[in-house]
Amino acid sequence: MALKNQWKTIKENWVIAVILLLVVMVPLFSGSGVSSFSKSVGYGIPMMETSEMAMASDSFRGGGVYYGNNDFAPEIEDRKITKTSSISTEVERGEFHNTELKIRAIVEGTNSYLLNENSYKNGRNKNSYYSGNYQIKVPTKKYSLAIDQLKALGEVQSFNENARDITGSYTNTQTELEVEKARLERYEEMYRKATEISDQIELNDRIFNQERTIKYLEQSLENKDLQVEYTTISLNVQEEQSGYINVALVKFSELIEKLVDSFNSLLALIFWILPWAIIAIIVWFGVRFVRKRY
Repeated sequence: MALKNQWKTIKENWVIAVILLLVVMVPLFSGSGVSSFSKSVGYGIPMMETSEMAMASDSFRGGGVYYGNNDFAPEIEDRKITKTSSISTEVERGEFHNTELKIRAIVEGTNSYLLNENSYKNGRNKNSYYSGNYQIKVPTKKYSLAIDQLKALGEVQSFNENARDITGSYTNTQTELEVEKARLERYEEMYRKATEISDQIELNDRIFNQERTIKYLEQSLENKDLQVEYTTISLNVQEEQSGYINVALVKFSELIEKLVDSFNSLLALIFWILPWAIIAIIVWFGVRFVRKRY
């Protein structure tokens, strides 16, 4: 009877039951509760998607390219490339000083600069040999010629060459310099129109700082131009070592040490053989005794 009464009550109030069902089911199928958290990370903190993040995301998905290095600017045709190289070579024995003269001739012939020179002698007497380190700034236009001539000095042991594209940073510095010059012009215009002494003093300080900033940027561009116009070559030259460098007479103390070691080895061998020799002698006498008796 109780179940019939409850079912009757539900039939009489079916409208309320339908409304409650809709209140529960609609949020589950509408998707609104999920979408509100679709762009959140961590502890429920919403993340704003910037254009840089979108580029990075596309690059990881293969849909685009993201350049993290500011030095690379593919849209610029006039590239700014700096280059450095290192050469290690070995010359014939007795030719080191002549090689130094050849290096100076190469520097002079290619209009280069010898920035650093360090030569020294290793070892003593017949085992001695010379080595030298040189740092050369070569005009980039004559770089290949200088490299070929330096390689011909002797037997090349190693050669490394590195190139770096600084087009992006060079262009950014140029843009920054133009902006700072325009700012300086505005400060100078404001200074000419200023009537208050305090304003003139403040503007004068700003003009001074601005001129110093512009000078710094100009020097930065000059240094970058020099890096492009000149290539740095690090050269290491070593004279061939004597074939007898590792040949030396044995010391008397080493001979005595080897003699003692040999004597100790002989004693060890004797004491190892002695017990077996005694056993062999005993067996031999035993066999003879048995033969004589029988």
